[in-house]
Amino acid sequence: MSDGPVPVPTPETMPFWEGTKEGQLRIQRCNSCEKFYFYPRPFCPRCDSDDVAWQTVSGKATLASYNINYRPLPMFKTEQPQVIALVELDEGVRMMSNIVGVEPVPEKLPLGLRLRVTFEPRGDQFLPLFTPDEEVAR
Repeated sequence: MSDGPVPVPTPETMPFWEGTKEGQLRIQRCNSCEKFYFYPRPFCPRCDSDDVAWQTVSGKATLASYNINYRPLPMFKTEQPQVIALVELDEGVRMMSNIVGVEPVPEKLPLGLRLRVTFEPRGDQFLPLFTPDEEVAR
């Protein structure tokens, strides 16, 4: 189990966190305009419809942007740099996360790097993080 803050689900985010416990990345999709969106909310940000549903997505993504944080944060019990990233899911939405499983240096983090989701335990929750997609790299 990794050290760090434990996410606190809300009623709106509970399906997301239930999915992470099952090893699934779930995001919302509007049934009216058929677009995915993230962060969780009870209506579509594009068309304002409340006809939305949770859907398990591929967990595949592309690195869109990142920052390497070298300053240790008091909430984490590590002095290792963290890669704070904006990833674009194959389903077209972007989300903030961390990149793990790769040396935190720019040479190893080219924009466009193919990623896949992985889940790290945090308390009684599982945090979705991203790691380079080994299958694509071969």
